Amino acid sequence: MEKTALGRTGLQVTQLGYGAMEIRGPRVWSGRPVADEDSARILNTVLDAGINFIDTSYDYGRSEALIGKYIRHRRHEYILATKCGCTLVDHGDHDETPHVWTRDNLLHNIDTSLSRLNTDYVDLLQLHGPTVEQAEDGELVDVLKEIQASGKARWIGISSYQPNLSGFIDWEAFDTYQIPYSALEREHEPWIAKASERGAGVIIRGGVGQGEPGHGRGAADRWADWERANLDELLDEGETRTGFVLRFTLSNPHMDTTIVGTINPAHLADNLRFARKGKLSAEVYAEARRRLDAIKDKA
Repeated sequence: MEKTALGRTGLQVTQLGYGAMEIRGPRVWSGRPVADEDSARILNTVLDAGINFIDTSYDYGRSEALIGKYIRHRRHEYILATKCGCTLVDHGDHDETPHVWTRDNLLHNIDTSLSRLNTDYVDLLQLHGPTVEQAEDGELVDVLKEIQASGKARWIGISSYQPNLSGFIDWEAFDTYQIPYSALEREHEPWIAKASERGAGVIIRGGVGQGEPGHGRGAADRWADWERANLDELLDEGETRTGFVLRFTLSNPHMDTTIVGTINPAHLADNLRFARKGKLSAEVYAEARRRLDAIKDKA
C-alpha cells in the first residue's frame, strides 16, 4: 500500500485507511449486528492487507472495545485515531450519542477509550464535530493539548465540515482535519486544499461516495449527479462506480488518507484492488472534474 505523510505529524499512513464505525453493532445509529468473530476477521484482514490507519470514536458502539480485543497484539502495525466530545446514553433498546463539550467529558473520553482500546496512547485524538462556538466556549483546544502533554495522544485533530470547518482551519490549532469528500460530494474541496497548504494532515471520510445508490443518507441525490455527468463513460473495463469514486478521491493532491469502512471481506478486497490501481490518469481526472463542474454550473 502506498503511504504518505499525514501532514505535519509526519506519520506515514496508507492512502487507504479503515473506518471502524462499521463494527459498532446495532445499538448506535441503526447499526447491523456484528458477530465478534466477523469483527476479528475484518480487523486482522485490514492489517494483513497492509492498511495501517484505523479510525474509530468513543461513540462508535463496540468499535473501540473490539479493536482493543482483537488487534491489541498488533498495535505496532497501525496508526490509531479516535474521537472525543461524545457520550453514550442507554435508552433501553439503543444508545443515544449526544455531545458534551467540557474538559471533564474529554478527559473521561480519552481514559475510557484507552481502556477499551487496550493501549497507553492514541496516535491522533480528534474533536468529533463541534461548532466553532462550542470549541471556544469549552476551551477544547487547550484540553486537547493537555491530553497531548500527558502522552495519551501524540497529535490532535478535528472532524468537521462547513460552516465550521473554515473557521477551524483559520485557527491553525489542529494537526489534522477529517473532512467529508468524494467525486459526488465536492463542496469541501477548497477547504481540503487550504488545510493541506497550511501543513495539516487531511483525512477524507465518505471517499467512496458512501456506497452505491440506495445506501446511506442522500445517496440517491449523489448518484443522480453521477448519471447527469455521464461518468460511466470514463470507467475502465471491469471498474465499478465505487472503484472509480475511490480512485477520484485518491487523485486529490491534497488528501493524505481516506477511511473506508466495511464488515465484508469481499468489499474490502474490492477497495484494495482499486486503491492499488492508484490515482486516475491526469486526463480522466480532469475530464471527470470538468463534467462534474458542468452539471454544478447548470444546477
